Amino acid sequence: MRLFLTFCLCFFCLLKTSAQQQVHFNTAKRSVKLPFKLVSNLIIVPIKVNGVALNFLLDTGVEETILFSLEDTKELELYEVEKIRLKGLGSQDAIEGLKSYKNKLTARDLEFRNQEIVVVLDESFNFSSTLGIEVNGIIGYQFFSENLIEIDYKSKRIIVYNSEKINKKKMFSKFKAFDFTLENGKPYLNLTVDLNGSIFDAKCLVDSGNSDGLWLFTHANDKIKIPKLNFEDYLGRGFSGDIFGKKAKVDGLSLGEFKFEEVVTAFPDSLSLANVKMVESRLGSIGGEVLRRFDQIFDYQNKKLYLRKNKHFNEKFHYNTTGITIQHSGIEWYKEEVAVKSLSNSQENPYKQENRPEINYNFKLLPVYEILSIRTNSPAEKAGLQKGDVLLSINGIKVYRLGLDSVNRLLQTNDQSKVKIVITRNDTEFKFEFKVIDLL
Repeated sequence: MRLFLTFCLCFFCLLKTSAQQQVHFNTAKRSVKLPFKLVSNLIIVPIKVNGVALNFLLDTGVEETILFSLEDTKELELYEVEKIRLKGLGSQDAIEGLKSYKNKLTARDLEFRNQEIVVVLDESFNFSSTLGIEVNGIIGYQFFSENLIEIDYKSKRIIVYNSEKINKKKMFSKFKAFDFTLENGKPYLNLTVDLNGSIFDAKCLVDSGNSDGLWLFTHANDKIKIPKLNFEDYLGRGFSGDIFGKKAKVDGLSLGEFKFEEVVTAFPDSLSLANVKMVESRLGSIGGEVLRRFDQIFDYQNKKLYLRKNKHFNEKFHYNTTGITIQHSGIEWYKEEVAVKSLSNSQENPYKQENRPEINYNFKLLPVYEILSIRTNSPAEKAGLQKGDVLLSINGIKVYRLGLDSVNRLLQTNDQSKVKIVITRNDTEFKFEFKVIDLL
């Protein structure tokens, strides 16, 4: 059931100036710790909007706080609403939206007052099915703007510091500092890219809302040419529709003393970027697959990003070699056999009891995962798998017992690995087997 929105319209004040963002600590402690879920390299954090509990994607790549995919039985009240048009990544035209003012957001002992919120009215725009958990919105600049924000990927928590109560020198002693520019509420870093034997500097958006490691824009610089080893891929969804492009590997990526090799990189097509207004000299983005390899402290006030290696730093960059994109498509009753030992009398000796297994059945409501799309000419497509097939198991592992993030990791197999997949199609079970080919 959709969540009902109550709009308090104030027609006499549609032309507004943004109130200064105000973040308040309702605690005497020097910081507030917020747990988060990490799904496909994306950070999902619980935040209340005007008293209603929702889940937000923490995204440094957006300026506004955005609501969408509002599915609940509660009533969410939004204040002073006006109509707007939204444009962004994707190949389609602008979509209709609303903008609301003077809202209050809370996260444990943090209170964000006088907040502006954009509401996306397009019901097809949502992340819940592709991430496997409920996601109701995106929060960016307003979350980072006033305080030091530490993101700890190891413990999966965000620490919001009260700047007046901390020793910054001690806090930053184990981190490497980088300057960034803050343009339209978004941070931009200068990186060094090694591509096709050409080494160049690249101004990139720090985009925690992008699950890939690196995006580069071919139209932005003559040195950005897609390597010969590449493949067409679905890159995600933006405000203006689906995003497509190619994936390949860059030889190297450097951020000061931190260096990576063989980084899987996306090159979005020009049509997907048509509605995006780029800041001057921007060549791309760094996303979650790179960012998760660091513990980070964002200091928007002083335009500083502090980085420290974590346990993920030296991991290999992977991609979905099977070519299958999965989505969560609901829940379903599953029947599983359970062996139960029972005692019965032997006919030869009525006084002697024997253990005999009996089969009982457990019925549980578990998630349904179906194929959202299949990459053209991928091993999965050639094997006969189709869009809409419902997955039952991958290499003998029952997927309905896993989260979507874990299912996606099963699809990141090594070159020449064999993959066995069991699906249902039109209530009939099918088995497929194919060998993965690493295209990069």
